Amino acid sequence: MSQRAAGPFDVKVTPQKPDTQIARAANLGRLTIDKRFHGDLEGISKGEMLATQTDTPGSAGYVAMERVTGRLKGRSGSFVLQHSATMTRGAQKASIAVVPDSGTGELQGISGIMTITVASDGSHSYEYKIGP
Repeated sequence: MSQRAAGPFDVKVTPQKPDTQIARAANLGRLTIDKRFHGDLEGISKGEMLATQTDTPGSAGYVAMERVTGRLKGRSGSFVLQHSATMTRGAQKASIAVVPDSGTGELQGISGIMTITVASDGSHSYEYKIGP
């Protein structure tokens, strides 16, 4: 039986300098992710993102990995989220899933999919469909 968890979150994304010749040649943005979740998920996450924008306004893509640590509906532990997203002329398509077997503590065995919404005022919220 699946459950849902939802709430707002704060995020700070910080650009990083390319640290190798290959990274400079790829001309991709590398960023760190620092989040604080509220609501049904109370905790923090730390992660990294690779991103690119195209010459076409509103078209871009990113991949990211982030480790979430905290309490989800009263259960404590951590898990890893894997992101893959594209934007085609402003139309977004994203997949954010729990990495299998990444759960620790009371969150061992966790699975599920997260959806992120960015409101017009720039505020962020999540909805997490928790797997069995």
